[in-house]
Amino acid sequence: MASPGGPAAQAAAAALANALGVVARWSVGLGIAGSVAQASLFDVDGGERAVMFNRLSGVSQKVVGEGTHIMIPWFQTPHKFDIRTRPRLINTVTGTKDLQNVNLTLRVLCRPEVDKLPNIYQTLGKDYDERVLPSIGNEVLKSVIARFNADELLTKRAEVSLQVSQELLKRSEGFNLVLEDVAITHLTFGQEFAKAIEAKQVAEQDALRSNYIVAKAEQEKLAAVIRAEGEAEAANLISNATRRAGTALVELRKIEAARDIAETMARSGNVAYLPSGGNVLLNLAGGGGAR
Repeated sequence: MASPGGPAAQAAAAALANALGVVARWSVGLGIAGSVAQASLFDVDGGERAVMFNRLSGVSQKVVGEGTHIMIPWFQTPHKFDIRTRPRLINTVTGTKDLQNVNLTLRVLCRPEVDKLPNIYQTLGKDYDERVLPSIGNEVLKSVIARFNADELLTKRAEVSLQVSQELLKRSEGFNLVLEDVAITHLTFGQEFAKAIEAKQVAEQDALRSNYIVAKAEQEKLAAVIRAEGEAEAANLISNATRRAGTALVELRKIEAARDIAETMARSGNVAYLPSGGNVLLNLAGGGGAR
């Protein structure tokens, strides 16, 4: 019987060691190959584009689209851009034509031009919106707002937004940006303007009150004139009637007045009638007779 440490056992151990060495070499090779393959692939997600930088030739002018792509490790580096429309808020404080301070917030929906991504990367970098929009937005807002008075910003808000949008579109074209929408979302004035508005409203109310007082006085004056004319016309009619009928009209008016007085006194319980002639004796002593 062969011993455990004999030639056969040694040969088997050597064969196993050789097999393990081969497996290890293949594993290392496969690992290196896998690493190289992984480093040679990159993905561009939906809504993104990539610009390739080559260490030998610089930035490639070809834009890489969505999907999985091959590159040369170390020599090539992809730089991804989000090409979806994104909102951007621009805040500024500026002055109006009548020297009133106004606080504005401008909302801009923008995206880069896909074909110009290599140029954007070379001139502005990946943070292109941070570099461009605040500067041109503030400049355009200050330029447009200075053409309007403070009250016109409220009454002509659509016109102000249109001018801001048109000028901002012109300025953004030089930076290869596409503006989908431009709108003024917030607008407030300073305390001085608010006080001026309040004072103006008070003045308008006082003016309306004064106009009412003047109109009332005019109406009262007109009513007095009409009343005086009516009284004069009535007096004239009475005078003409008296002249035609003599004193009969005056006597008639006296009789009517006396009748009215008599009716009034007759309805009163505190009136006593005394005869016009003779003595009137009142029994003030409660039963005593005259002697």
